[in-house]
This record gives sequence, structure tokens and C-alpha cells, in this order.
Amino acid sequence: MQDTPMSTPQRIGVPREIFPLEKRVATVPDAVEKLIKLGFQVVIETGAGDGANFSDDAYRAVGAEVVDSAAALWSTSDIVFKVRAPNEEEVALLRPGTTLIGFVWPAQNPELMQQLAAKQATVLAIDCLPRTLSRAQKMDALTSTAGVSGYRAVIEAANAFGRYFNGQITAAGKVPPAKVFIAGAGVAGLAAIGTAANLGAIVRANDTRAEVADQVKSLGGEFVKVDYEEDGAGGGGYAKVMSEGFQAAQRAMYAQQAKEADIIITTALIPGKPAPKLITAEMVQSMKPGSVIVDMAAEQGGNCELTVRDEAVVRHGVTIIGYTDLPSRLAKQSSTLYANNLLRLTEELCKAKDGVAMVNMEDDAIRGLTVVKDGAITWPAPPLKTAPAPAPKPAVAVEQKKSGHGHGSSGPLPAKTLAIIFAIAAVAFWFIGAYAPEAFLGHFTVFVLACFIGYMVVWNVTPALHTPLMSVTNAISSIIAIGALVQIASPAAGSEGRPDSLITWLAFAALVLTAINMFGGFAVTRRMLAMFRK
Repeated sequence: MQDTPMSTPQRIGVPREIFPLEKRVATVPDAVEKLIKLGFQVVIETGAGDGANFSDDAYRAVGAEVVDSAAALWSTSDIVFKVRAPNEEEVALLRPGTTLIGFVWPAQNPELMQQLAAKQATVLAIDCLPRTLSRAQKMDALTSTAGVSGYRAVIEAANAFGRYFNGQITAAGKVPPAKVFIAGAGVAGLAAIGTAANLGAIVRANDTRAEVADQVKSLGGEFVKVDYEEDGAGGGGYAKVMSEGFQAAQRAMYAQQAKEADIIITTALIPGKPAPKLITAEMVQSMKPGSVIVDMAAEQGGNCELTVRDEAVVRHGVTIIGYTDLPSRLAKQSSTLYANNLLRLTEELCKAKDGVAMVNMEDDAIRGLTVVKDGAITWPAPPLKTAPAPAPKPAVAVEQKKSGHGHGSSGPLPAKTLAIIFAIAAVAFWFIGAYAPEAFLGHFTVFVLACFIGYMVVWNVTPALHTPLMSVTNAISSIIAIGALVQIASPAAGSEGRPDSLITWLAFAALVLTAINMFGGFAVTRRMLAMFRK
């Protein structure tokens, strides 16, 4: 079912976040401008963007209305964008029938769900987006937030660590590279791997999901496998709770890595459950003095037994960082990404671009997000329907594809057609050989051979490799340029000893076209190679 369309554009309200240490804002001026183009009115609470360096004037400049109080915003908004889940004070301000969009975490906040349902609200929890849907990636705020957190975790570790990340050999002595171990190779873990590797550290990582091993290696890390066969892949791209046997083998591996690593970054989380304890007090004690642990799961209890929420403490000479505001430490970047996620979601809700959001419960992505609909709790969403397996292709079609030559060809030409083509070509060659000058025949023979070789070289190469062939084409073109220059400098004599102007002009035209091909080819090749340079 769909909501009944409204006659007037809806107002999107963006309040100031009041959660401790939260500096992000749910939308940014660039996104506001696009929301207004969709037909919505946008209202911002004064000071909402200050923590992310977005002033009230920046919002006003793109057409948003700025109000002085949270009460004025909540009471007049049809849709409310938030970052953190609302507290009791904010729920009390929520107007009945309002649509709330933001992080809600329904599994961890059952009381909040009941309060929102009592307000007859419609709630879209951005954390409940079905991440397995490819079309939902543009709305995946969990991924964009985790990427920022993983990057910031490495920066915090580098700040607390007493040495370089990369190895150096200087006149003052040799500096060994830092050894970084990352527990959990989800989005945050992969971001941390890439950042640490780019800083020059030796990076190792582990995850219960074996399929992420290739991703770890592609980012410059080494995948450390647990000596126990069990797949840890859970639903929706998350990890699952492992067996006791696997956990024992994993603890033994972590104990070994703790002795060798200079920095440990933990990212392990299981939806709806406390963070698993991966690093014990004994492991911390075995680490080298001056080492660092960044516990990215501190908000859910932490992966390290000695983590203190929102603090950096020193235990056994090891600095343990338990900050829960890592995205807010890059508030401008994370706010921009989150605003883009909500903008894409709004585009899905308002396909008519008339300023009215419609919650289509038949849409798998929107159904997964919707945890409360008009006061009725609809969480959890039913499992996604799996697409039927594609029907096997007929054997005849497969054989035809194998026999084709690509480039849109449907197969070899019939024998009769080939015979006619060869007969016409033979007659043309005989005519040219009988009446053309002897000098022309030599040039014509070279031309025919060049056409044949060029045809075979290009036609038998995969189309994806045609651009890299530009360098070879340029080399051949330079030979043509030399020939053209020779013809211009020493033109063939005509019947009365005068230069043959036709040959001269043809040589000049060949030189111009060759120059265009040469310089254009080199320009394209340079641009293509630039994509692979940092």
C-alpha cells in the first residue's frame, strides 16, 4: 500500500543533535538545494550545522528556513531527518503522524519503538536498510559512516603511537615499520586496512568471513586465517556468532598477534548483540609497551576487556582508545556522506518530484527501512524474496556465440558470398596491374599488405584493449609521416617534368591526418595512464 498523496509540499525538519559528543548534522547545504528542487520545504534548527562547520547563513543561502527552537521545528515538520535516535525529550516534541528518518537501532531500543508507535509516526530506520540490494547502496549510511570511522581509527592510532608508520633508513638510524593488526574486515576494517597500508605500515587482518580475504590482499594487507574450518558469513553482509571451537582457535590466533603487533584495531560487531570480547586483559599485558588498541566497538561494550567508553586509557603500558564519536571527529565529511544517503532515499520516496514522500511497502528497500508505519510496528521486515535462477541458454545459441568473431558479427560469411567477393577483388587487381604505372604497383602492394595486417591486428584483439593499442598505432603513423615528407620534398615528375600536384596534395593530407592521429593517440594514452597514478 502507498500513503495517500498530500496536496501541499511537505516540510523536512533537521534538528540540532543533542546526543553527547555528536557534531554531525543530518543534511548539508548542497543536499538542501536538491531537496528543494524535489519540491520540499526545508527547515533547519539554528546551530544544527555548527559542529560540522555549516553555518545558518549557508543554509539560508540555498533556500532553507532557519528556526530558533527545537519545539518550533518538531511541531511544524512533516518529515524529520536525524542522525542519532531521538531521546524521550525529542519524542515528546514529535508531532503525531510525522515521518522520522535516521538511525534508530530497533533491536537495541524496544522502548523507543513503543514510544514512536504511540505517536502514530512512520519511522524509517536507516540502519535497517537491506544491504544485499545493489540498488540500495546509494542509501547505505552504515557503509559510508563505517568508512569514515575506519579511516579516523587509524588517525587516532597514529596520534597515540610513538613512532612512524612507515619504515625508514636515515643517517640517525633505521626505523622499522609499524605492525598493525585489524580484527574484522567489514567496511570499517577495510577502510582501516587501506589507510594503514597507505601510511606504510605492515598490515594484517582477520575476519570470520573467508570471502573477504581477497579484499584484504587487494588493499595491501595480509589475511590471517584461523586454524579452524567454519564460515562466519551471516545475513545481510554481517558476521554471525561463531561456535565455541572456532572462538577458542580465534583467541589463540589473537594472542599470537597481540605479541607481535604495535597497533590493534578492533571492529567486530554482531547486529542486535553486545560486541564480542576478542582482546583479553592477558593479551593486552603481552603487548609491547607503547602499543595502541583502538576499540571501534566501544559503543556496544567493546571488543577489548579493558576498554573504557569515550576515553583513552593506559593499561600495562598500552593505550586503549574507546572513542564512540569517531564519525564526529570528521564531522564535515561524515555529515556530507550521510546527507547524500538521505537525499537518495528521499528521491526514492518522492519519484514524482512534487514535494510529497510516499512510503511504498511493496518496494523491498523501503519495506526493509520501515520499522513503524502509521503507528504500527512493522519491524523486523520479512526476508527478501530471492530471484529465480536464470534459465539456461539453448545449446544452439551457445554454439553460434562461440563461432562468431565479435564486433557484432553473427558468424562467418557463406562460401558463395566469399567466392563473389574474391572474384570481384581479383578482377580489380588485374585491372590495376594491367594499366597502372610500375611505381604505383609497388606502393599499392605495400598499402594492401598494411590494410591486411592492420585488419588482423585490430579485429583479433578484445575491444577493451583497443585504447592501449594507440601507442602502436602512433608508431605506425610516424612511418606514414616520414613517407609523406619524402613525397613532398621530392615529388614525382609529371609528363613535362613538373611536379605531380595530386601526389603532393595527397602526401600533405596524409601528413595532416597522421599528425592528428599521433598527437591525439598520445593524449588519450596519457590520460588513461594518469588514472592509475596516485
